Amino acid sequence: MKKTTFACVLGAASLAAGLGNSAELGAVDQPIKLAINEWTGQHVTTHIAGEMLKAAGYKVEYVTAGMLNQFQAIADGEIHATLEIWSSNVSDEYAIKISEGSIVDLGDLELAAKEGIAYPAHVAELCPGLPAWEALKDCAPLFAAAETLPAGRLVDYPADWGTPGADRMTGLELPFKAIPAGSEGALIAELRASSERKTPLLVTFWQPHWAMSAYDVKFVDLPAGEEACFNDPAWGPNPNAINDCDFSSTLISKAAWSGMAETWPAAYEILSNYTLSVADQQPMMGAVDVDGGKVEEVVGAWMEANEASWRPVVDAATK
Repeated sequence: MKKTTFACVLGAASLAAGLGNSAELGAVDQPIKLAINEWTGQHVTTHIAGEMLKAAGYKVEYVTAGMLNQFQAIADGEIHATLEIWSSNVSDEYAIKISEGSIVDLGDLELAAKEGIAYPAHVAELCPGLPAWEALKDCAPLFAAAETLPAGRLVDYPADWGTPGADRMTGLELPFKAIPAGSEGALIAELRASSERKTPLLVTFWQPHWAMSAYDVKFVDLPAGEEACFNDPAWGPNPNAINDCDFSSTLISKAAWSGMAETWPAAYEILSNYTLSVADQQPMMGAVDVDGGKVEEVVGAWMEANEASWRPVVDAATK
C-alpha cells in the first residue's frame, strides 16, 4: 500500500459564532482542568480550547479521564470541562447529571460526524454485495477468527466506549461476534493490517478521522437510524429486537462543571462559543497519528496560522 503522508494543512475554523458580551475573568489564580479522553481528535479539540483559555489569561491543566466515567469528576468540580461528547456514545449518567444541574451543557461543537459499521474498500471484492448490510449474512465466515468461530469477527469500540457494534450485530441478527478493541490505536492497527494484507475486516468506526481517507474506509449501508428503531422491536427488519438499524445522527457537544460560570465567567463564555470544523480537525489528527507530530506542536501551529478565526472568541469574552 502506498504510504499516505498528511501535512498539517490549516484552514479557518468556525470558532466565532454566537459571540456574547465580555465577561469577568474570575479566579485566574486557579487552573481550569480540561478532560482528556481516549482519542486523538478529542486531544486536538481540547488543546485548542486550552490554548484559547491561556490566551485569555487562564492557567490550564489537562486531566486524563475515561469518556464514560468522567462525568462524576466534572459534577464534583474535580474536572471543569469536557469538549467532545458524542451523543451516540455517552452514558446515562451524563443525562442524569445534566438534569440535576451538576453538569451544564455548553452547546454544539459543530463538528459534523458519522459513526457506523465500516470496512476497508478492498473488502467489497471479498464480500460481493457490500455496502448493503444483507451481504454480511453470507460473508460472515470470511471474517471469522479463532476467537469467534463459527461467527465472523467484528472489531468493536474499546469496552469503555460502549457496545454499539455488538448492538447492531444482535439487532440485525448478523452472525458476527463483537470483540472490543483495546484502544483507538488498536482500531487503527486493524485497519492498517487489513489494508496492507488485503484481508477481511469489519470494524466499528467514525468520522472525522484521518484513517477514513488513509485506508479508504467505507460504511456499511444499514437501515436508517430512526428513533423508533431504538425503542420499538417491531420497527425495522428484525421484529424481535431493537438496534436493527444504523447509528442515530451524532451530535458532538461540550459540557462543564456547574460552578464554572461563576468561578471563571469569561472562560465559560469562551468554551460556550468554541466550535471546530472537520476540515480543520482531521488534518491535525493526521499530523499527529500519521506524521508523528506532538499534539501540542500541531495545535500550536494551527493557533498561529488561524488567529483571525479564534482570537475574536477570546476578545469578545474578555474585552
